[in-house]
Amino acid sequence: MTVWGTGTPRREFLAVDDLADACVFVVKSYSDLQFLNVGTGEDITIAEFARLIAEVVGFRGKIEFDTSRPDGAPQKLLDVSAINALGWRAQIELREGLQPMYADFVAHYPELRGSAPLRQDESHADSA
Repeated sequence: MTVWGTGTPRREFLAVDDLADACVFVVKSYSDLQFLNVGTGEDITIAEFARLIAEVVGFRGKIEFDTSRPDGAPQKLLDVSAINALGWRAQIELREGLQPMYADFVAHYPELRGSAPLRQDESHADSA
């Protein structure tokens, strides 16, 4: 499996159920006009993320990093101190969120498992 870049940039991931929980929390308990960031406040490297996905899906092959491809921003991490101060915190760990997502994918999209990636001209065929 080839991952673009060096694998060193850091990214933050949030489970959709945590986002939904945060939205309900904010609607019920927040009335200020200031924006709130919703996130975990934690990040991991792209390399760590690739290894975690490989573990979750049972991939035992080699992960290579294509350093001829761009890394993107060195870090994308939200300051979640404001929403945390109000009493909300993300509850779902990254691995805990990935496992049911992958199980759902396996159960509902068997035609996509193991198939070649869509070509760019095929990716929007259903929307035309």
